Amino acid sequence: MALTGPGGSVMTREEVDRALARLSAEREAVEASLLALQDHPGCRLLDGAALSGRTLERWSQAEPGLGRLWAMFDTYTEALAAARAVRSRRSRPNQAELVELTDLLRGTGVTVSAGRSGGLSLTGGARLSEQVSLNELVERMNAWYGRIIEVASAADAVWSALPARIDLLLTELGRVRALARSVGVHPGEHPAGDALEEMGRELASLRAEVVADPLAFWTPRPGGDQGSPAGGRAGSVDTGRYDRSARALDDLRLELQDLLRLRDDADERLEGVGDLLARADATLAESRRARGEVLAKIAATEVPAVPGPASALRERLSQADQLRRHGQWHRLGPLLDTLEGAAQRELLRARESLTAVTAPLALRAELRGRLDAYRAMAARLGVSEDPELIEHYDQARRMLWSAPCDLRAAEHAVQRYQQALRQGRAADRTAEPGPAPGPGGGTGHGGHGHGHDRQNRPVDGRPYGV
Repeated sequence: MALTGPGGSVMTREEVDRALARLSAEREAVEASLLALQDHPGCRLLDGAALSGRTLERWSQAEPGLGRLWAMFDTYTEALAAARAVRSRRSRPNQAELVELTDLLRGTGVTVSAGRSGGLSLTGGARLSEQVSLNELVERMNAWYGRIIEVASAADAVWSALPARIDLLLTELGRVRALARSVGVHPGEHPAGDALEEMGRELASLRAEVVADPLAFWTPRPGGDQGSPAGGRAGSVDTGRYDRSARALDDLRLELQDLLRLRDDADERLEGVGDLLARADATLAESRRARGEVLAKIAATEVPAVPGPASALRERLSQADQLRRHGQWHRLGPLLDTLEGAAQRELLRARESLTAVTAPLALRAELRGRLDAYRAMAARLGVSEDPELIEHYDQARRMLWSAPCDLRAAEHAVQRYQQALRQGRAADRTAEPGPAPGPGGGTGHGGHGHGHDRQNRPVDGRPYGV
């Protein structure tokens, strides 16, 4: 039957030995954890740092726990040493010793001061000392350890993630500022220059806030056990402000690189705009010359007026060249884009004017070509010497090669020549007999018929073979 004492059942010798072995191993583990906590980067950085905000509040509550942990550990070690001393008196402890060991190992036989345990009495008043068990003492150490490691781990995670990255971004900001100065972008003169200045202030402020209040940038994981030893790791670093600044800096870098490319290509692009305007002016000059020719050679024709040169574009091109000389690339870029589009439209307008002015001359050339084509057709058909066709041809030719030329009358003359040619061709086909077998089995009238005569007719008055 099990022995009992004032506090309940008394531990046997074997139970005492097992409990001592377990508590000894537990003490070694607690000591290792406390040493690791003491050397934790977060604790070392928080100790003596100029903190503010949430971090100051949380660390002010957690920092006293470092001393209390070591005090409770010392009490734990003393209690365990006392239990070992009782057990070492004899190999087989008597009843009184087993009762004493049971009280030390399982009961509330450990006396701790209130300052060491950090606890309060049940009535709310501060106690000078209290009796606790070794298990309760371990639970209190675990609670304080969890509170401290939570703050230290969160601060270390933020300090490891943000300050170095902010420093790299500040260095990159310096390079982008140098690039901005090289293309004439300065604060107060260009929005990009103002944005770079504002970004410098934002990054400096962000770094100061991260160093002073790292927990303001820590987001605990929802549902995470913040009181556990691993609670400090159950979360993530809030890098939203840093990420926004990094993206904004990338956008500004791309904008400035566009200005840098503009600086390298400005001469060529300005020369291209000048070339387009020169071609437009040359086209307009050709339009004016063609208009004079049309008025002199074409009768009863409304010729559109030729617009003047693009003087305004020339002035803006000169303004763009001045911006290039003074290195104001941020102002040159939009102006040069506008000039390139306007110069293209000016050249198109000049070409359209030339097309409209020379339309009567193009129509006359078309009628001349049609007349020559119809005459060649008449020669192939062998009817070019027809008196009626000759009369129509001469009439159309006089109209087309005279000045001023009445295009409407000339077009009717060409149409009359074409109609006469079609009528003569149709009459010739009607008068031609059908094919008949000849003496040699061929077709025609013995090889001397009308078809044979047509084969030997001259073309343009010249016999074949000449």
